[in-house]
Amino acid sequence: MSVAAEEIVQRAVAFARTHPELLAALLVSVAVLVGGGYVLHQFTRPSGVRFASLLSEYDDVAVLTHPNPDPDAMAAAMGVASLAEQVDTTATIQFPGQIRHQENRAFRNVLEVELDPIERADDLASEAVILVDHNQPRGFTDSERVRPLAVVDHHPGDGRGESFTDVRTEYGACSSVIAEYFQNLDATPVPPENHESEVDAKYVVPSRVATGLFFGILTDTNRLTGGIDPADFDASSYLSPGVDENLLDRIANPQVSAEVLEIKATAIRERNVEGAFAISDVGDISNVDAIPQAADELIRLEGVTAAIVCGTRNGTLYLSGRSRDDRVHMGRAIESALEEVPGASGGGHARMGGGQISIEDGDFVWPARRAALTDRLRRALEGDV
Repeated sequence: MSVAAEEIVQRAVAFARTHPELLAALLVSVAVLVGGGYVLHQFTRPSGVRFASLLSEYDDVAVLTHPNPDPDAMAAAMGVASLAEQVDTTATIQFPGQIRHQENRAFRNVLEVELDPIERADDLASEAVILVDHNQPRGFTDSERVRPLAVVDHHPGDGRGESFTDVRTEYGACSSVIAEYFQNLDATPVPPENHESEVDAKYVVPSRVATGLFFGILTDTNRLTGGIDPADFDASSYLSPGVDENLLDRIANPQVSAEVLEIKATAIRERNVEGAFAISDVGDISNVDAIPQAADELIRLEGVTAAIVCGTRNGTLYLSGRSRDDRVHMGRAIESALEEVPGASGGGHARMGGGQISIEDGDFVWPARRAALTDRLRRALEGDV
């Protein structure tokens, strides 16, 4: 050390000894700057990078869908499970309820999605729970006890994850959010003719996962025609190199049971149309998933811009609505129509919504209240309730 440098050091030491309070303030300032920089770095990283980092901290996670998962929920779960696997975390996809809709069953079977059913909170495969396509655990015993580690969703709600929350209500599908996570990580979609090992990239989107996410976006945006955000188009474009068109066709065009076709026909035959709004009661059914499919058909009728179909099964009245009318937010309309009905619940997006009512409740006996409910639904569509 030179004489000049040594003299500077000695003066600095002497100053620190005579002004310890200034030295302490200087050290605190440095610590704040360093710590603040670290926090800023953590929270300015892309969501997908932060999510992957969180997954890597756990040996195993349970990826939980909402009850009776649809393609968007299953695809989002597939994406999270694939990402977890790539950071050496074991992921188990789980769901409450059933998978009944023929399109949902085809999705699960064709893409070979491994899903475990649960009936109670104790059935969860891990204490670290990731919610996808919903933001509050529901549909199983003691669901209120579950404190999710992370929430990834596109539905309105107040649910939050203890370490990570990403709810994007402007997106048309949860699958778009998961696709964006892969984009954040510069993951490469694997072409269907290639194996993952043939792709030189740290992260990949396996072809089956890309196909699932792509179809999840299509189903929740009505084939990219409603309730969409530019991010949904971006995600679809990003995933397209990995989409297996053969698998996609098998999922999108499954065989339909005679019962479903009959319920669709009943919905059209029994429709009550006033102005541009249609309401139809299909009566007692054995396949609840036929109700939203019937609503999909009813909304296609010329002159109909909003439609609600209802049907009963095992003491419960189920409703499903569709809207292509900018004046009608279907989720809010059904929610407001059922707001004062005991034991009822409803909600959804602008273009689609649903609800259910216990019709064996003493305060709501069906069909005695059928006319009252129909009138309330119609007024909700018109914006009067």
